[in-house]
Amino acid sequence: MFDFEITSFCKNSAARTGIFYTPHGIVETPKFMPVGTLGTVKGISSRQLASTNASMILSNTFHLHLQPGESIIKNAGGIHKFMNWDKPILTDSGGYQVFSLANLNKITNAGVDFKNPRDGSHIFLSPEKVMEIQMDIGSDIAMAFDHCPPHTASENDIEDSLIRTHHWLERCIKAKTRNDQALFGIVQGGKYSALRELSANFVSSFDLPGIAVGGVSVGENIDEIHNVINLIPNFLPINKPRYLMGIGSLNEIALAISKGFDLFDCVLPTRLGRHGTALFNNERWNMRNARFKNDYLPIDKTCSCETCTKYSRAYIHHLVRNDEILGLTLISLHNIHHLIRFTSSISKAIKDNCFTIDFAPWKRSSIAHHTW
Repeated sequence: MFDFEITSFCKNSAARTGIFYTPHGIVETPKFMPVGTLGTVKGISSRQLASTNASMILSNTFHLHLQPGESIIKNAGGIHKFMNWDKPILTDSGGYQVFSLANLNKITNAGVDFKNPRDGSHIFLSPEKVMEIQMDIGSDIAMAFDHCPPHTASENDIEDSLIRTHHWLERCIKAKTRNDQALFGIVQGGKYSALRELSANFVSSFDLPGIAVGGVSVGENIDEIHNVINLIPNFLPINKPRYLMGIGSLNEIALAISKGFDLFDCVLPTRLGRHGTALFNNERWNMRNARFKNDYLPIDKTCSCETCTKYSRAYIHHLVRNDEILGLTLISLHNIHHLIRFTSSISKAIKDNCFTIDFAPWKRSSIAHHTW
């Protein structure tokens, strides 16, 4: 349980393919993971989600704690039965909400005091409480509680947050009692290379089933994101899955895979879908645009998702222009499939010894070769 088997290495980079074993099935890497914050990938049924070849999805500890509450999920038989998803599930710890709800919280070494964004009530999350919630939820992978500071924070403030994150990780390890649930530690450190190296070495020292890299894509510029992607794998164990949190752009996913990252997540495909924007190759198409009114081709004729095999651009344009919910669902479904297809294609290219990446930050159209 929770073994990670590397099945092939790339000859041209540090990319690799692997199989991560969980109680609810395997995850073949590299792989994009859709985000289902509240136990649902927005607008997508479990059956539709399975059709995208999704392996593992994410839910969020903080939001599920607020609604419906972990006791409801536990009494339903766990998150898998509650949402009718029989494949692996990872729960984020709520550490991102420490960042995103900064105006509603107070951080101490003991934990975080939150003002409930729903009703204004008081909530306190500690590493122990976060682990208790995740164990009740019953996810396959639980994330350690971490402090993700804003990218504009000073080096001293980020160092303080890092010490806190490391201390919280030790407390999470002590609090976890479920043997059928893996715990991933999270590397932080902002844009400061020395702090990132320190954190990567510290988290790696616990021999956890996997390691995540957080504090990326939180407002920093693209060069700073690339610096983290290039740096961190040098200090992570090769025999553990590496999860780069919050990345959903093709260029950055391809670069990260070439450096040895394995797992990725982002709300981007469904967020864009809810606003009527479809992903096509490395472009974003606004399906409200009049140019699609009489266009009877699929969004992508090479895509095998339900949206592209059964519906035209003209029909989706019609739905979106009339604010029909189905239109947003169909675009979201395609967008999820698009990113999973991208990582799966790179996996095939690695196995075929033909994955290369001609990447430069200034060459925005650059993308992995032999992946489509």
